[in-house]
Amino acid sequence: MIAKVIEFSVRNRWLVILAWLGVAVWGLFAVLHTPVDAIPDLSENQVIVFADWMGRSPQDIEDQVTYPLSVQLQGLAGVKVIRSSSEPNFSMITIIFDEKTDFYFARNRVLERLSTVLAQLPPGVTPVMAPDATALGQIFWYTVEGEGRSLDELRAIQDFLVRYQLASIPGVAEVASVGGFVREYQVDVDPEKLRAYDLPLGALYAAVAASNMSVGGKVITQNNTEYLIRGVGWLKGVGDLEDVVVSSRGGVPIRLRDVATVQLGAAFRRNALEKDGKEAVGGVVMMRLGGNPLELTDAIKQKIRQVQSGLPEGVRIVPFYDRTRLIHSAIHTVTATLREEILIASIAILLILSHFRSAVVVCVTLPLAVLISFLFMYYAGIPSNIMSLSGIAISIGILVDAAVVTVENATHELKEHFGDDKVRGDTTEIVVKACRLVGRPIFFSVLIMLLSFLPVFSFGGQEGKLSHPLAWTKTFAMLGVAVLSITLVPALIPLFVKGRLRGEEENWIVRSFIHVYRPLLSWVIDRPAVVWWLMAVILALGAGFVGSPFVSALILAMGIIALVLGVRQTGWTIWILIALVIVAFVAAATGRGDDNLLARLPMALRLLRHSHLQRGQVAGADAGARHCGIRTASEGRLRVGLFRRRSFPPPTEAYRGHL
Repeated sequence: MIAKVIEFSVRNRWLVILAWLGVAVWGLFAVLHTPVDAIPDLSENQVIVFADWMGRSPQDIEDQVTYPLSVQLQGLAGVKVIRSSSEPNFSMITIIFDEKTDFYFARNRVLERLSTVLAQLPPGVTPVMAPDATALGQIFWYTVEGEGRSLDELRAIQDFLVRYQLASIPGVAEVASVGGFVREYQVDVDPEKLRAYDLPLGALYAAVAASNMSVGGKVITQNNTEYLIRGVGWLKGVGDLEDVVVSSRGGVPIRLRDVATVQLGAAFRRNALEKDGKEAVGGVVMMRLGGNPLELTDAIKQKIRQVQSGLPEGVRIVPFYDRTRLIHSAIHTVTATLREEILIASIAILLILSHFRSAVVVCVTLPLAVLISFLFMYYAGIPSNIMSLSGIAISIGILVDAAVVTVENATHELKEHFGDDKVRGDTTEIVVKACRLVGRPIFFSVLIMLLSFLPVFSFGGQEGKLSHPLAWTKTFAMLGVAVLSITLVPALIPLFVKGRLRGEEENWIVRSFIHVYRPLLSWVIDRPAVVWWLMAVILALGAGFVGSPFVSALILAMGIIALVLGVRQTGWTIWILIALVIVAFVAAATGRGDDNLLARLPMALRLLRHSHLQRGQVAGADAGARHCGIRTASEGRLRVGLFRRRSFPPPTEAYRGHL
């Protein structure tokens, strides 16, 4: 089969070249449309459920909200574990699914179960699902700034203008507001006045709720015209609230201002956003699962430029984090290495083959293999990141092997046929014979090399998510090279391998290696025991650093068996075995280190660590310490941080003074 493919490719070379040109254009399309990110997404396959119950303690929320929800969500298809957390005013439940479960299938199952659990929750508690984003979904942070404007004004602009505009961008899962103060109407009730008027607190709540509504009264028809009847009773300010009638005594209305003070204030908050040591108002844009961070970031920046013209005078949107720089830096590091490797490989091939057009045949397989890999990545849903591109980078040396062997063997056959004369005329039959001779071994040798990455595909969890992109891209590139070696390379050889060809002895580099390699090979063939012993020693040394006694013993046993089979006819078998065992014990003793070695390594981001609030610790001092740490770090160009208030026993006076 492979021989027929090679012969067809050589005899129909222009058709094959045209087909591969189409594949190259297709691959360029995949390169331009493959999602680009910095690192693989290592987050769990999870769905998060929130349930708000304002004014309630964590214990009440745990008993009446968190526990019923956790019990009802058990038993869903594909659920691996359920974790819950009860905080003041809200409950958060994380449902982690198996990696094989589709993300949106999991969300549908959770949504179906939530519709049946409402009857078991307290009145007014409605659980909702978090947006369809992952832990890497926070791709863009910004602040809303304006000279002379208060934090509550900026928060209102963010909540009612900026947030909705950015949420309309395709690919955005959610735009969350952070920092500032949320405006609200606050009714501070005077209990003494309630007692004087003999009014319950519930009467005030019912009166305010009943006064803020709009009703319809059907239509009135006059002169063949219908007039809609509406009763509009929306509260539009503090004055409207103060005029709400709570009750009456002797025909005299008791209004809300008679028993309470109405004002416009800030809602209770549990977090704040700081920028350069000052509080700020901002937002975070969450990307939907499977989106392209680079394209979405560009769309967000373009939308911000459009929104900027409609903001109040002096108000501006200032981005302080987007992943573009990180993505470009990570991708540039790998692509630069990739270009250097391709250049070095091309120079080495040119020096060894000493024929420019033969080197072109070999080098053209490198970019085509990369394009084929991107083609598979695009349709397999594998994003381009530092790990997936590393799979291509580490396989550059292997990618050129197949083409080098094919071209070298064809060059050898042509050299024998034409001698010192120039290669002219139709060389189809010679090339077909030469390529058929090595085509099948090359094709299957590439497939055999793919077996070396089978253990990587067995990884699960975060290890698998980190390593699988690398393994897949290397596999895709090598599959592409395997096909190239039996189609395009044989088709290009009759067109490019022309002119005078040099033999092996005419190249000083090849000649030097032959002079070194031939005597060494002759010496090793006469002494197989040395080779077997060296291979067994390498196995033993490698096993010593695994850290598992079972694996070390297993590999040592394999080395002993191989050594016995290889040197059983010599008289030095027992001494060789003793030497191997000694080497294995030394390697095992050297390889076992302190298990806590990583804990003692210096951490590059130690200045950026998040310092949790401990009992009695001052929140302001904690924020100031983090601000100083970020200021001294070279990575922190903009000193922006987010800190949250945790629930603790009653604060001390020092703690209360900083809140």
